[in-house]
Amino acid sequence: MARILLLFLPGLVAVYAVHGIFMDRLASKKLCADDECVYTISLARAQEDYNAPDCRFINVKKGQQIYVYSKLVKENEAGEFWAGSVYGEGQDEMGIVGYFPSNLVKEQRVYQEATKEIPTTDIDFFCE
Repeated sequence: MARILLLFLPGLVAVYAVHGIFMDRLASKKLCADDECVYTISLARAQEDYNAPDCRFINVKKGQQIYVYSKLVKENEAGEFWAGSVYGEGQDEMGIVGYFPSNLVKEQRVYQEATKEIPTTDIDFFCE
């Protein structure tokens, strides 16, 4: 019995150590500038306010700048979403990467073209 407990203990610790939830995927593929989606694609400016409906998304205020890191490939009737982090007045979300509707922003400057199509994973839609 002790051996069985020792086998399951690491799994139980891992489950309780992670505080979060895997949300539904918004798309199965994303476009990035590199294979790891770490390089900034562009800098965009919000044209209106956006209130995040859940933890996959970020709140955006009109006029804020957003660094764009990936663009989800639109599927079926789903909207087109990009992933980025907010920069500007009220910088409370700087560094938090989340999704926002692409039609909410206007790209100000393109740093690199998003030409790498990469499958999304569960971690792309993980919420803490």
